[in-house]
Amino acid sequence: MAQSSIEWTESTWNPITGCDKISPGCKHCYAEAMATRLQAMGQINYANGFDLTLQPHMLRRPLDWKKPQVIFVNSMSDLFHRDVPVEYVRAVFAVMEQAHWHEFQILTKRADRLEELSAKLPWPKNIWMGVSVENSDYTYRIDHLRRTPATVKFLSIEPLLGPISNLSLVGIDWVIVGGESGRRPRPMCESWVREIRDQCDHAKVPFFFKQWGGVNKKAAGRLLEGRTWDDMPKRKAAIMSKIFGAPPARPVHLPVLEPAITQKFRSVSK
Repeated sequence: MAQSSIEWTESTWNPITGCDKISPGCKHCYAEAMATRLQAMGQINYANGFDLTLQPHMLRRPLDWKKPQVIFVNSMSDLFHRDVPVEYVRAVFAVMEQAHWHEFQILTKRADRLEELSAKLPWPKNIWMGVSVENSDYTYRIDHLRRTPATVKFLSIEPLLGPISNLSLVGIDWVIVGGESGRRPRPMCESWVREIRDQCDHAKVPFFFKQWGGVNKKAAGRLLEGRTWDDMPKRKAAIMSKIFGAPPARPVHLPVLEPAITQKFRSVSK
């Protein structure tokens, strides 16, 4: 498994790698920089660098992870990218549905395609669906999210690039906020963070403050008003108590992932 240092998850799973930029939050994409480094190191999954690439050999990985955990899906891509075939999206969802002892967190900026495909996908309770919202110009993505059948709907407001007032949290189960980090981070004002925190408090929505960011994010820390804010949706408590039981003893048969289908996707890239 790929253990993660991301504060709000435990592991990552990347059945797709690569992406392209569609909004201001993408400008200093951490995944693009990481993909470039991994390509230089000869990591086979990044032979195409940050070009969109399907990784069908990675599809079944969560079925082999026996310990229940929270898994961030496609930390190095976007599952709802227009060039990802619908059949492949369905294959990813089929694995998540079968691996019922895990919790899966999906995050997209392509909220329109998310809504477009949502009726064609299974939505078991262990799939959390989120959208990225970097400033007030992109709150429309939340409306697309609201119209999906996902049990847990969340917002990743990171990097927060401007104030977001009058944030509608109807139907939203969790909000993450964080500042940009890296070599050229754009600033985030504390008043913007507090405003979102207060709106979450008013709506009784769990609030998670990830980081202040900056060139040295560790030094900047993640304290807001002298404390950390690590609230999670109730589904987190569910997995920690392992209410789903143990994983199946035998390999799970997934018809959509038979060799012929897998071969179809093997060389797809953009």
